[in-house]
Amino acid sequence: MESKLSELVERLKAVAGTNLKALVLYGSAVTGEFLAKHSDLNTLCIVERAGSADIERLHAVVQWWTREGNPAPFVFTFDELHRSADIFAVELFDIKQRHRMLFGADFLESFDVPMRLHRLQVERELRSSWLRFRQALLAAPMKTRGHLQLMLASNSTFCTLFRHALAALGQSMPAGKREAVNGIAALTGADPSAFHAILDLREGKKKEKNIEVESALQTYLEFIEVATNEVDRRFDAS
Repeated sequence: MESKLSELVERLKAVAGTNLKALVLYGSAVTGEFLAKHSDLNTLCIVERAGSADIERLHAVVQWWTREGNPAPFVFTFDELHRSADIFAVELFDIKQRHRMLFGADFLESFDVPMRLHRLQVERELRSSWLRFRQALLAAPMKTRGHLQLMLASNSTFCTLFRHALAALGQSMPAGKREAVNGIAALTGADPSAFHAILDLREGKKKEKNIEVESALQTYLEFIEVATNEVDRRFDAS
């Protein structure tokens, strides 16, 4: 991982020159939860100019990076990033809390995230993600394998939103996915066993054959529903 990150920095510097102002690594790669099979190397690239010619200069590097199995960097100017804080409050708060500078000065230390809007986005994203999961479940073939993949694919998103929901409610932000699930379980009394089973599967601690998928799916859905409604209720009451 380190060699690839170093190569990304050098390739970007070679094509962008002084236009490259910062490169930030964020997500599981800086929290100790990185899993090669499931996790991405997420990066935020800050440039001075982001015109079409400037973006095109980055194309070959980004093409190489995505062929390596990584998502393309998010590219912003400093001004664009500040103007985006009101609509990407969850994402930017997460990056601010957990990041590593690969290049440039750490501008995130003093970056202002509007926490009132963070709270609104948490509420919206949690309910939207729950409804999208339900839609995906309705559209998927009624097969155990497909149901398991839906839980695997959505697990990280929900764990992130659980972390932010707890922070928005004034609690300490959990360090990782399991802590976030446990925090929501303590808050709501909901059964976290399905989320832990999926985390065990992601981490190689449990095999697919040892998961009763349909039972886990029911518990997984119930946990999301209870969490969403309880967070919504607490936000409204405060």
